[in-house]
Amino acid sequence: MGSAGLIEIKRRIKSVESTRKITKAMNLVATSKLRKARKELNDNEEHYKLCEEILYNLMSALPEEYESSFFKKASKDLDKLYIVIASDTGLCGGFNGNIANNMNEMIKDKESARIVVAGSKGISYMRKYGFDTVREYVEIPDIPTIKEVRSIYEDALYMFKTGEIGEVNIVFTEFKSPIKQEVKIEKLFPIEMENIKSEQLLIEPSLEEVLNSSLDVYFKSKLRRAMLHSKVSEQNARMTAMDGATQNANDILQSLNLKYNRIRQGMITQEISEIVGGAEAQK
Repeated sequence: MGSAGLIEIKRRIKSVESTRKITKAMNLVATSKLRKARKELNDNEEHYKLCEEILYNLMSALPEEYESSFFKKASKDLDKLYIVIASDTGLCGGFNGNIANNMNEMIKDKESARIVVAGSKGISYMRKYGFDTVREYVEIPDIPTIKEVRSIYEDALYMFKTGEIGEVNIVFTEFKSPIKQEVKIEKLFPIEMENIKSEQLLIEPSLEEVLNSSLDVYFKSKLRRAMLHSKVSEQNARMTAMDGATQNANDILQSLNLKYNRIRQGMITQEISEIVGGAEAQK
């Protein structure tokens, strides 16, 4: 391999160096977004726990004869709705694939499953496993706001109240630690009334009014919590993927540089040999 081979290797080195710059930059961006998302998630956890505590206190004060669709057992004759929280952008490793694989394993009756997808990358994965989507939401910001939450929640609530579905679930990736994320399916409503002790509470202006308001806040808080967990897990997966890609680029560059230097050294040695051989021939 001569000078033509050296030119080809130099071209490959430049290409890999350009790729490494991109992956390194994306790693830094993902790290920054991850830090912001984790802070927002930690702050939201306190709000969610408070909403949950208030709701369960109110539920303990409900009379036995109280009836509400939010507390009834889900009808087996009605379809189930699954709100799937995916990503809008790629290059995040197996983040979206893990969600689809887990759903495929957990949901046996696909015909009775209605799918709402939040995140454009999740749409193709759902179709790949034979799930039909009834709603699709894209361009979810890195820190989901109440605007995105309200849009998804109100659509799900409408389908539940009109009797189209009997149960609403959230499918998301829960962030446990930087090295552990777990795909979970959590029921949003109806709520199970089991193991709730009855208490006497004085509630103003009325139990029903306060309960309805608390349910609305609690459901939105739980949905936003799931979306934040998903965003943190997504950025963590992207940061890890880009870190791995940068390391792979470094390994390829090391190999190419070694190959380049060996060829160059071989060419120099050959030129010296030719010069020495020519000098000897003239004696």
